[in-house]
Amino acid sequence: QVQLVESGGGWVQTGDSVRLSCVPSDATFSPAVVGWFRQAPGKEREFVAAIRRTSGSSIGDAVKGRFAISRDNARNTVYLQMKGLKPEDTALYYCAAGSTRPIISAMSLARVYEYWGQGTQVTVSS
Repeated sequence: QVQLVESGGGWVQTGDSVRLSCVPSDATFSPAVVGWFRQAPGKEREFVAAIRRTSGSSIGDAVKGRFAISRDNARNTVYLQMKGLKPEDTALYYCAAGSTRPIISAMSLARVYEYWGQGTQVTVSS
């Protein structure tokens, strides 16, 4: 069973930047797509961003212009760069991976992803 290891979360202030990382525990697993989702207390899980192994990415409307996703295939690592953080960005951020390449319009759907990490907490204070 592939596990996804997230890192980079923490406690930051409004306007700060944070970079999250996601890497599979199995180095031989190179996902076709990796996404980030987040869930704040009392709210539904929300799509943040996703990127395919070859090309193509998608950014959620709530973070467009502030967040960016990138992938280092040599390191088998996906990064979520978050800038201009706001208190409403406070959430548990989950990395997810899928073995089947989706069309871009489907990248925001949770059912595309078979593997999920435990999540890393990002807390933004005002």
